[in-house]
Amino acid sequence: IFKFLGAISVDLGQNRIKPYLPAILTPLYRELNSNYAEQDPTLKNLSQEIIELLKKLVGLEAFSLAFSSVQKQANQKRAMRKQQRALQTVANPDIAARRKLKRHKNKAETRKRKLESLRPTYKAKRHRSHALKDLAMVE
Repeated sequence: IFKFLGAISVDLGQNRIKPYLPAILTPLYRELNSNYAEQDPTLKNLSQEIIELLKKLVGLEAFSLAFSSVQKQANQKRAMRKQQRALQTVANPDIAARRKLKRHKNKAETRKRKLESLRPTYKAKRHRSHALKDLAMVE
């Protein structure tokens, strides 16, 4: 898709690409800003190359305006999601408690896994997974 976006932007040219610039930059910005563990470095490099191509094609000033608007929009979405999560903990305490229990359980499992990797002879007791019991609310 990134190659397609680059090809379309070159094909449209400098003047006709400007209205579509924020729509093109949104996925590129998301890929550059993501911090996933299994992130593909080739995608990050490709998105960086396409951003450089767009910078040359459109000009630095127009590119900067579009890029800053995309950046601002992403930050607003992030803040809105954070605010929604905070409101949900107040509005639905049972869902928030379930999420918190799941987070603590995952944290404990991670701690055990790290201990095992550091000391191979150590075997931590593992909680047997009962899929339906784990989903049930603890009273």
